Amino acid sequence: MSTLATKAIGCLAGAAVGDALGSATEGWSQEQIRQRYGGSVSGIVPPYAGGRPDTPAMTRYQKGNGRVTDDTLMTLALVDVYKRVRRHLGAYDVAECLVPLLMNKVQWIPDMEREDALLQRLFLAEKWLVTRLHHAHADPREAGAGNIVNCGAAMYMAPVGIANAADPEGAYAEAVDIAGAHQSSYGREAAGVFAAAVAAAMAQDATVDDVLNASLAVAHDGTKAAIDAVVDRARGTRGDGVARELRQAMAPFDTVGEDYRQPGLGARRPSRLHSIEELPIALGLLVVARGDYTTGVIGAVNYGRDADSIGTMTGALAGAMGGRDSVPAAWREHVARESRIDLDAPGMTMAEVAAEIFTMDQHRQGAREEAFNRLSAEEVRLRS
Repeated sequence: MSTLATKAIGCLAGAAVGDALGSATEGWSQEQIRQRYGGSVSGIVPPYAGGRPDTPAMTRYQKGNGRVTDDTLMTLALVDVYKRVRRHLGAYDVAECLVPLLMNKVQWIPDMEREDALLQRLFLAEKWLVTRLHHAHADPREAGAGNIVNCGAAMYMAPVGIANAADPEGAYAEAVDIAGAHQSSYGREAAGVFAAAVAAAMAQDATVDDVLNASLAVAHDGTKAAIDAVVDRARGTRGDGVARELRQAMAPFDTVGEDYRQPGLGARRPSRLHSIEELPIALGLLVVARGDYTTGVIGAVNYGRDADSIGTMTGALAGAMGGRDSVPAAWREHVARESRIDLDAPGMTMAEVAAEIFTMDQHRQGAREEAFNRLSAEEVRLRS
């Protein structure tokens, strides 16, 4: 298996496992996690019906036991789009390819324990894609304006980083274009920065510092400031206080507030001063874990709040750096079985597509060089 393939599998399998483990503690505070489990969570937890206390048990999402959430299902849907078109993507591909998949493809929804269209599993911020692009016929490049600003677009951008492996700036530009159909403001920015981080992690012998430098090189405004603050705190933090310290560093840039289940009226509004929480925390956990997959993902699980998306991002980055075998085999096998998904095939697909895209990029660059050299030669002739 090529290095490109094992790193692509590590990225997507790592994201899925991080999502599955983190879903069990999503929405909980760090104190609630410790109370429920008598301490920190160290792996896959037994199944339980999760949701609001007043929601009937039969309609609550089935949490724990290695079930992935919409983070992974959306990621795999984007892989399907790349598999179909086999080139760089843009906002129009979201309208023309991704939205029909969300509406029409019937598949197993692990935490709903039934087959259904993916649209039925999505949060309202993701249903926005269908509302704006299919029903309202909005310009795909601008359709994200007006949606709540959250991690909805960023959470499934790992395939963009693989498609642009070792080209963080290219990944950022492609993800920002794609995410314009879904998000605006710092939600769209986070999608671009996360894709850039994955592209950097995909490079041969990538280090944590390589990932951080690539992220900060493309990040702007509150997103950049939040990454700087969280990473700076992470460099001096170890032990039991990691989650608390990272949360304190993130708090000034987060609009949701301390009660994750009860955000205020100012939450998730466009701003140049703020950031989603999930990406800076994932990068901070990568620093604390020194790139180790297990340490980073378990850190995400015990951070709580949006633990599944933090686990998805941490897992994608650590998995891309370490490759397929950095994701514990027991976790991969359990999540694949309980969620009824193949954790190798999507990575293999993206490795193949990334190689094809790279070849197309080479041909395009070669054609440009030839044309530009002719222009330059003409200019030299005229001057002489």
